[in-house]
Amino acid sequence: MAGCDGSRVVITGVGVVSPIGIGKERFWDSLKSNRSGIDYLQSIDTDELPSPFAAEVRDFDPVQHLRDRKFLKVMSRDMQLGVASAALAMKDTGLENGDIDPYRLGVVYGAGRMTTHPSELAAAAQASCDESNEFSMTRWGEGGMGRIAPLWLLRQLPNMPACHISIDHNACGPNNTITCRDASALLALSEAVRVIEAGRADAMIVGACSSNIHPVDIAKFHRFEGLSQRNDDPSRVCRPFDFERDGAVVGEGAASFVVESFEHAKRRGADIYAEVLGVGGGSDGKGHGNESAGLGLVRAIEASMRRAGIRPQELGHINAQGKSTQPDDIVESRAYYRALGDCVLKVPVTAMKSFVGHFDAGAGAVELAGTLLSLRNGLVPATLNYETPDPRCRLNVVNEGPQGLRSRTALTVNRTAMGQSAAAVLRAI
Repeated sequence: MAGCDGSRVVITGVGVVSPIGIGKERFWDSLKSNRSGIDYLQSIDTDELPSPFAAEVRDFDPVQHLRDRKFLKVMSRDMQLGVASAALAMKDTGLENGDIDPYRLGVVYGAGRMTTHPSELAAAAQASCDESNEFSMTRWGEGGMGRIAPLWLLRQLPNMPACHISIDHNACGPNNTITCRDASALLALSEAVRVIEAGRADAMIVGACSSNIHPVDIAKFHRFEGLSQRNDDPSRVCRPFDFERDGAVVGEGAASFVVESFEHAKRRGADIYAEVLGVGGGSDGKGHGNESAGLGLVRAIEASMRRAGIRPQELGHINAQGKSTQPDDIVESRAYYRALGDCVLKVPVTAMKSFVGHFDAGAGAVELAGTLLSLRNGLVPATLNYETPDPRCRLNVVNEGPQGLRSRTALTVNRTAMGQSAAAVLRAI
């Protein structure tokens, strides 16, 4: 993406920790093989949950990716996934210690709320109850509070993934955290681009992480957005844009990227995945009319396309939000028509939540990784379980694939339930 000084920004490293594979190779192999990561929940009891299905990251050993195993005690599951993906991205980019001035390397990372497990506070709560099992402030002050681990809070703070990543890689440059749910990863990318364009850094580590595999998160998501109530084959539950879709599936994961100025990447002979042509953001704002039309997503797409300087017909594919809920998929489809016109009917659309489920900030990052690998390999993955087209979502959904790309330029989007949206246009170099 060219700034006022003519600088271009490219992506040179990709790291993925996902339900369909740890590492970009396993992740891409699952996408091109139509291998879903959605299955019956194994890590927690499902008897009282609204759905027994989820997309979990299996066979994940954080110790293999952390600088010191002692840091595990101050890392939530979300953080472990994010830090691991950043380590994979930095390894992928080929940057070694000393290759870049630490003050010219920064971090912008997306994260959500880190859920507290009741077991972490059980001892403190028990010690704070009197003989009638009622909570007592006196007992809380005398002994209950002391039963909470001194570093407990560090496991709950959304800014901690960015902190751990910056320490791991000695990134002393600009550092920030984006907490905007689904849109976080693309908004982090946008900020990193601006930092590089302004000349404040040569490279930035960006991405996002989330884990919604927790009873509180599952119940909350079902209450406010809706989980699928299907009880058949778990790999067939998530069905973006399909007429029979009935809700989302929770998941977990993270992806990280190394973003550099083109000149810096070229000078060191880096392998470039894609150039960031344009990133835009928007929000629906007030009113049902704005929300039902997805105006925030419309503005985000228009801004990214305008900044990229390309026409809709030049897009090789769209990586959609595709949450698999009835209202969200309809709103998203309307937004594509408003922003891109009727030519959207000819642009292939894929929805990767059919593989990995929904886990807000982290899902957006994993989908961005999918977009970059699609551009690298010249293929767009299928949308799993797209069997009965919904006439209210008239899109060119890829239902058999992967398919060859007609061009190496892609649009990837994310939208929160509250209408905050982001979009990015990328082109393979």
